[in-house]
Amino acid sequence: MEPSNPLSNKKGEESLLKVKGISLFSGGLDSTLAVKVILEQGIEVLGVTFKTPFFGEKKAKAAAKIIGLTLTIIDITEEHLEILKAPKYGYGKNMNPCIDCHTLMLKIAGGIMKDTRADFIFTGEVLGQRPMSQTKQSLHVVAKNSGYQDYIIRPLSAKLLPETKLETEGKVDRQRLLAIRGRSRKNQIELAQRYGITGYAAPAGGCLLTDPMFTKRLRDLFAYHRNFLTRDIELLKHGRHFRINDASRIIVGRNSFENESLERLSTGEDVLIHMAQFPGPTVLVPSQSDDTTVHYAASLCALYSDAPKDEDVVVVCRKGDSSQTIRIKAAQREDAEQRMI
Repeated sequence: MEPSNPLSNKKGEESLLKVKGISLFSGGLDSTLAVKVILEQGIEVLGVTFKTPFFGEKKAKAAAKIIGLTLTIIDITEEHLEILKAPKYGYGKNMNPCIDCHTLMLKIAGGIMKDTRADFIFTGEVLGQRPMSQTKQSLHVVAKNSGYQDYIIRPLSAKLLPETKLETEGKVDRQRLLAIRGRSRKNQIELAQRYGITGYAAPAGGCLLTDPMFTKRLRDLFAYHRNFLTRDIELLKHGRHFRINDASRIIVGRNSFENESLERLSTGEDVLIHMAQFPGPTVLVPSQSDDTTVHYAASLCALYSDAPKDEDVVVVCRKGDSSQTIRIKAAQREDAEQRMI
């Protein structure tokens, strides 16, 4: 009988005992640094990023590729919309339900942790960086409500927070975690230089729910069209929006990109309007519109076109496979601006 190889057995045992962490990865500098801090301890990391109509995965995918992080992307639109309609902990400055949103993400990540037999979840959150979601109390509430409080680590601020079960058990070395606090990015920039991380994204602008103009339109959608579709949220991202009555709104493209986007997002139930002879915008009137709304939309098309503003002009209205032409004058700018959302 050949003697067993003790080194081989030891390596196999170490492989079985290898610690694994699930990173909530946005692709921003903080989440990238958090991954680096955890990787330095020889811990295996799987990245998870979430997408909805309000924030996407593009930045996370790019950053994950740079640092060689395996990334799973999960669409949480349905669950996120439910909390957005009535967040337990309210909104931030606009319509950002940050505490409820982070709780949802950690809850889903906790399920992934169990399914993949990982040991813990970690985020790039920094204590005191954001006034609503990153206070000591908020971080505690989010972790507790997720159902995985004992398994959540914030590596960038861990030394300023209570010690977790993972640190107590020695699976994560607390002494190699950090104590970053506040809104300044000085510490993160220095750490990025040490890791050789360059070209990282700016900290703001990731979530449309923090944008005042977008959230004004979203509130209007919630108020007048409770049975909206995801497509309706996508439309909020493009053009000038006008509220005509309780049932009708109009969207006017501002440039070629928005015109193309409105065409792409339209369905056979919508009315699409273009100028017949002059350069002008694409105008979209969502389904269930009446003739009065369509005629006003045609006048808006004329208003934002290169056509003379005091003459009748020809506008083409198309719905599905049928079309009609309307002769109409441009809407009055003052009236249009009063109707703008």
